[in-house]
Amino acid sequence: MVGERGWRKAATATLFLAPSLVPLALFTLGPMVASFGLSFLRWDLIRPARPVGLANYSGVLADPDFHAAVLHTAFFIAGYLPLVYVGGLVIALGLNQRLRGLAVFRSIYFLPVVTSWVVVALVWKWLLNPDDGIVNYLLSLVGIQGPGWWTDPAWAMPSIILASAWKDLGFVMVILLAGLQAIPEDYYEAAAVDGAGRWARFRSITLPLLSPASFFVLVISLINSFQVFDQIWVMTNGGPAGASSVVVEQIVKHAFSYGQMGYAAAMSWILFAAILGVTLVQFRLQQRWVTYG
Repeated sequence: MVGERGWRKAATATLFLAPSLVPLALFTLGPMVASFGLSFLRWDLIRPARPVGLANYSGVLADPDFHAAVLHTAFFIAGYLPLVYVGGLVIALGLNQRLRGLAVFRSIYFLPVVTSWVVVALVWKWLLNPDDGIVNYLLSLVGIQGPGWWTDPAWAMPSIILASAWKDLGFVMVILLAGLQAIPEDYYEAAAVDGAGRWARFRSITLPLLSPASFFVLVISLINSFQVFDQIWVMTNGGPAGASSVVVEQIVKHAFSYGQMGYAAAMSWILFAAILGVTLVQFRLQQRWVTYG
């Protein structure tokens, strides 16, 4: 049984945590519970809500637009995740040196992370403008005719992937750089004495000991990838011809454009279940490749 001292500690901890627990309950946990109840209702924000059982969930699972959004989201993840991880790792390796001005370079690479997505998306929409954008202009200087980028159904999602990876490279770089700096130099010196080359040291020392940081980056990046929205809403609004429509964009449109709040809530919980399932699989598989200590 918990004694008086234990209850006193719990009360003290609750008191100190209250400033953060109250907003969490009001603005996160409360809306989550409300959205779950809403997913079993039909409500258009005007007329009274009425229960429909599992009709919203069955409707979402049979919706071809939702199927297309899932495929587009998967395409985004497949392109974004390797690009942002490999790019962040390359930058982290480059900055993990004893050179002057490294702090400045680290700040420069991290600056896009703290920049508003609306600003970043507008800048990239201008850079990738097929008519007067800088990217296509630079390509024309070497004799390459640039694609239509966000105006072309075939290039809309690659445009989103490119902008997203550029913005998030700094976050991945910081995490991986911290992991690199935590690896003792003694390991590299011992490997060099044994005749191991640079690639052998990277493969046998850096990658295994960097795996905890890599695991964290992959989990966070994958969760964020499932929820991609801001850049798509600003750059393409799901177009052209639905080529960049993703799950969260569908949720927002069904909720606030079509007035189908229950349908959107059901879609949100299906997305939540997918994210939870993939994350649990990642934690299960980490035992096979993540090295701690």
